[in-house]
Amino acid sequence: MIKFVDLKSQYLSIKKEIDSAVAQVLDSTHFILGENVSNFEKEFAHYCNAKFSVGVNTGTSALHLALLAKGIGRGDEVITVPNTFIATCASISYTGAVPRFADIDKDTCTMSPRALEKAITPKTKAIIPVHLFGQPANMKEILEIAEKHNLIVIEDACQAHGAQHHGKKVPVSDIGCFSFYPGKNLGAYGEAGGVITNDREVASRIKMLRDHGQSKKYSHTMIGVNSRMDGFQGAVLGVKLKYLALWNHARIRNAERYCELLGDIDGVVLPKKMDYAHHVYHIFAVRVSGRDSFMNAMTEKGINCSVHYPVPVHLQEAYSFRKYTKGSFPVAERFAEETVSLPMFPELKEVQMEHVADAIRRFLRHPPPQIATADLFA
Repeated sequence: MIKFVDLKSQYLSIKKEIDSAVAQVLDSTHFILGENVSNFEKEFAHYCNAKFSVGVNTGTSALHLALLAKGIGRGDEVITVPNTFIATCASISYTGAVPRFADIDKDTCTMSPRALEKAITPKTKAIIPVHLFGQPANMKEILEIAEKHNLIVIEDACQAHGAQHHGKKVPVSDIGCFSFYPGKNLGAYGEAGGVITNDREVASRIKMLRDHGQSKKYSHTMIGVNSRMDGFQGAVLGVKLKYLALWNHARIRNAERYCELLGDIDGVVLPKKMDYAHHVYHIFAVRVSGRDSFMNAMTEKGINCSVHYPVPVHLQEAYSFRKYTKGSFPVAERFAEETVSLPMFPELKEVQMEHVADAIRRFLRHPPPQIATADLFA
């Protein structure tokens, strides 16, 4: 069996350090925030070449509080993409604002700057580009559009720890939000998230917002929420951050090997790495026709693949009030229908990737008769 993600292998490789860090939290009894969280915040800000980092309880909270810190609220529109986890849009809704969508570029699978500009209305106040699967969106053009229309940019970097745009680590704007969900390139051992910013006022507001709006104990400057990071997660992330560059390098090596193994197979479209991007391959997603049959064939071969975001957010029942219909965002919709995520983690072995490639080759050599591959992503 080839797992989609193998968290146990990673844990065993750093077990002594992790166990020691967790024991230290138990000994200190600093279970909420505390020194381990503040130390991680400083280290992660330094890693991102930014001034400030604020640890919170989830990536969703990171986006939510970043929007609140920038004054986004009822009556505002925030533009993002349909092919993302629903948390990107939910964070907008939590503020009272309304998500508006821009279709994606067929090559990058991230926000199309051209579609973005067409989506802007007088109510638009902010943009959330999503650095999908570990590759940054086209931030140069997005930031130019934002400046032209005086819009706030908050980067959803929840899948892009260590990714770079033109040699600069994301976020390249003033605010970026990260998830430290266990399976991420930098994952906690539970839920956790963080905001990176160069804006002191934004960092200060998020620190208050995450802790019931407190500026100091029992002094509540604003109405906040309870979104604090656990001490355990700060300790775990502090250990794992030291290995992030090494693990990202392994992911890139694995992605390059997948491309070598799959590059000559008709019927598979490989992820396209853009010239401006340092892609860190949180997900290695290929595109195929007849996905259900493909997934069944992989399961029969003992290969755990996954499908990320099979229903774009604009077609989710939760957002039916926006009155979008099938065909509203055709590139994102086709992406959702044809994308399959292959096993990807730093510890993935050469022989496992060869087994995956062989299974794909065998499937496409004799596909079910209803599957046509000639028109993939025309």
